[in-house]
Amino acid sequence: MGRPRGFDEATVIRSAAELFSTRSYDGISMDDLVTHLGVHRNSLYKTFGSKRGLYQAALRWSLEHHIAPLIDRVAGAGDLAQALHVAVGEPAEEAGLNLLLMAVVERAPVDREVADQLAPVLAAFDQAARTAAGQHSPAGQHPPGEQHSPAENARQDEDDVAFALTATILGLRLRARAGTSGTNVDQAGAALAHRLTRHP
Repeated sequence: MGRPRGFDEATVIRSAAELFSTRSYDGISMDDLVTHLGVHRNSLYKTFGSKRGLYQAALRWSLEHHIAPLIDRVAGAGDLAQALHVAVGEPAEEAGLNLLLMAVVERAPVDREVADQLAPVLAAFDQAARTAAGQHSPAGQHPPGEQHSPAENARQDEDDVAFALTATILGLRLRARAGTSGTNVDQAGAALAHRLTRHP
C-alpha cells in the first residue's frame, strides 16, 4: 500500500486556481507553486504530472465553481443591466473571471486543450446574455447577404448584443485588472447597461 499523499487535492487545486488568476502562466514557476501551495514538488508532479497538468485541473475547477454559477446568475438576471451588474459587480467572482480572461488571452492561442475547454464556456456566456435580454433560443446563423425578415433582424440584433455583453464583461475585468486610475468597473458596467436597455 502506498504512502498517503499528505495533502488535500481539492484544496491544492483551489489554491492553484487563485494563484493562476493573479499572474501569467509563464510567470509562475514550480518553485512558486511549491511555496504557495505548501506541497512538496515531488507530490505535485506525482499527482498532476506537470505544471500544465496542475493548471488544467485549476482551470477546470474554476470554470465549474466560479464561472458556471456566474453564468447561471447572468441567465437569471431580469435584463441586460442586471446581467452586467451580476457579472462585474460581485468581488467574489473576480478570481474566476481573471483566470478565465487570462486563459482566453494567454493560453488558448497556444494550448488546444485550453481552447477546447473555453469554447463552450464562452458560448454559454453568450446564451446567458441572450436569456437575460429575453431571447431564450440559441443564435441563428445566416449566410452573408441573405435577406432577413424584421423578426430575424431583431433576433440578430439580440445575438449581437449578447456577444457584446460577453466581450464587455471580459473587457471590464481586463480594465480592472490593469488597475487603471479612475476605473470603476461597476459604474462603467451600469452606465453601459443603461444605454443598451434604453428604448429609442
